[in-house]
Amino acid sequence: MMTDEALAAAVLAAREALGWSTSALAERSGVSRAMIAKIERAEAQPTAALLGRLSGALGLTLSELIARAEHADGRIARAADQPVWTDPDSGYTRRALSPASGGPLELVEIVLPAGARVAYPADTYAFIHQQLWVLAGVLCFMEGDVEHELAAGDCLMVGPPADCVFSNVQRVPCRYLVALSRR
Repeated sequence: MMTDEALAAAVLAAREALGWSTSALAERSGVSRAMIAKIERAEAQPTAALLGRLSGALGLTLSELIARAEHADGRIARAADQPVWTDPDSGYTRRALSPASGGPLELVEIVLPAGARVAYPADTYAFIHQQLWVLAGVLCFMEGDVEHELAAGDCLMVGPPADCVFSNVQRVPCRYLVALSRR
């Protein structure tokens, strides 16, 4: 399990690698300088939406940011070593299935608890293509103004970047796979 300190160091290192100040990242991500500073000092546990905004502004997928926090590398990602992150707000878990070798495709397993809802702004998806494949349960996915209800076995190719909301209105967890590649 990844620590808050490891995640803090990964955000800080990614920002500094771009030569950006906290103010520059705040402007690009829409996250306040104060919150970024708290995250980089491991004084705040960021939500999925907040991490999505930061990673998108840094030009990274959320999985890439988490893999950096885990210092993962190589061509194989053993199940026991796959980075898992839990959103403190919704309780959703995100497991980075793919090796962190920088390949063209990334696979992520998500478990969205019953009643959970996670929203991401369009700029989180500005540089990636995604497909969602529901493994168990029902996923309600709002893509801008369009609602998709996806049941087990359904697969959706996500359209152009739009504000998105993932929600589970069922009484059981929803488990789905996200396959993504860079635009």
